[in-house]
Amino acid sequence: MNTVAFADFRTYPLISALSGVQALADRVLATWADGRVSPFHHQWLRDNCPCPQCVYTVTREQVLEIVDVAQDLVPAETSVDSQGCLRVQWQDGHLSRFDPGWLRAHAYDDQSRAERRAGKPKSRLWKSDLSLPVFDYQALMNDNDALLQWLLAVRDIGLTQVRGVPTEPGSLKLIAERISFIRESNFGVLFNVQSKADADSNAYTAFNLPLHSDLPTRELQPGLQFLHCLVNDADGGESIFVDGFAIAEALREEDTESFKALCEIPVEFRNKDRHSDYRCLAPIIALDAMGQISEIRMANFLRGPFDASAEEMPRLYRAYRRFIAMTREAQFRVLTRLNPGEMWCFDNRRTLHARNAFDPASGARHFQGCYVDRDELLSRILVLQR
Repeated sequence: MNTVAFADFRTYPLISALSGVQALADRVLATWADGRVSPFHHQWLRDNCPCPQCVYTVTREQVLEIVDVAQDLVPAETSVDSQGCLRVQWQDGHLSRFDPGWLRAHAYDDQSRAERRAGKPKSRLWKSDLSLPVFDYQALMNDNDALLQWLLAVRDIGLTQVRGVPTEPGSLKLIAERISFIRESNFGVLFNVQSKADADSNAYTAFNLPLHSDLPTRELQPGLQFLHCLVNDADGGESIFVDGFAIAEALREEDTESFKALCEIPVEFRNKDRHSDYRCLAPIIALDAMGQISEIRMANFLRGPFDASAEEMPRLYRAYRRFIAMTREAQFRVLTRLNPGEMWCFDNRRTLHARNAFDPASGARHFQGCYVDRDELLSRILVLQR
């Protein structure tokens, strides 16, 4: 038995067979052929029973709620059956069978949990010497293996370029939808990045745009941003990128107190025009449940006045000034010009982007952009992998 389909649509390889099981007062000890011993509490086993009474076979979502099972429920019998599955006959008559591949993948002994943490995808931090991942449009549109490699690079590096994209307006929509549906904002489904007299954002002007993430004024910043070059005949307008995670990690090593200030003290970002008024109060650096950097929220031109206590205000300014100064250091910056038919796709909650000023009198410059949420990227990767 190499892989076994399980209730959540995935398959789980048989890393090691179950060699024995021992019932204790509040748990079952499973022994594996490689010598590992994994405890499974009775509540956990009953809660995760995969039978059709507990999991609806169509949606493969749980219907059992553990509160409907007696808290002191214990097995009447436990064994490893002829197919190598853990078989639990409960005292109330219910039968649960657990595939050994699935059970090992979800074991919560210390060694198993450490393996899972070590196996999780990790961000690959980069500086100015980044070897930019470049992909071909036609390959991404026609080959799921190429598509998966692109999405993994977006996930792990946070900055990619696609070449050979058609320069007709709207072409961006086709490649973005290879991932998922597009996230609409007040700027539209696709937005046009070009200089205009009645601009409702500094992005739609010709002057320098400092390093920032898009829409930090939203509770959830867009995960991915796409920028597709249709025309770029104007002088100037080079793109600049920095890895916000790399800068945050460098700040954590250099000045722990400043790093903590940017993680702990919320800052308000505002985006307002004649018809809308968006505001979000959140720290500049967000950490996930494991204490790893998960998000950078930054756009100085959309920032409201700091609102911190008198004691915290100097600490916040010191940290904020240092973070901005680090984004200007050459060691962190990637500077390049986007040509017609080329497209950026980057993690908007990690990779800060900027644009040098350009001269609109020297030639036309027209980009189109859109957003896709990070959840859609991660979901698409998992589906392609399975």
